[in-house]
Amino acid sequence: MRARLRRGTGELARFGTVGAFAYVLDVGLFNLLVHAGDPGLLYNQPLRAKVIATICATLFAYFANRQWTWRDRERRGFVREYGLFFGLNLVGLAITLVPLAISRYVLDLSSALADNISANIIGVAFGTAFRFWAYRRWVFTTSKD
Repeated sequence: MRARLRRGTGELARFGTVGAFAYVLDVGLFNLLVHAGDPGLLYNQPLRAKVIATICATLFAYFANRQWTWRDRERRGFVREYGLFFGLNLVGLAITLVPLAISRYVLDLSSALADNISANIIGVAFGTAFRFWAYRRWVFTTSKD
């Protein structure tokens, strides 16, 4: 029981570290696309900008999680694992986009602060919780021996 808790804590710490780097990439690229310039390149398309930023961060996160966070987990084939990872990330991305869409299109808030709170704090928090659970459950599974 203690070893399992220690392993779980280590996984969570590594997942959090990878997530922190992916988060910086995601937030930085999103802000560059939406708010850098006057107006930003994708200022009127924040959902598209979030999709682009999240895809870039997801590519990084997959390889970092596979090689570090869950390196000791069984591999079930690159195509299957990668497909599951990206499929689950599409769900996580949809979860992340909901607060941004509500902020922009329901509440009519378009400032950098509003976009970052809705997309990069609220949305990312819910999306990350889903991703951690889903990756452990379906992508980076434990051996069945």
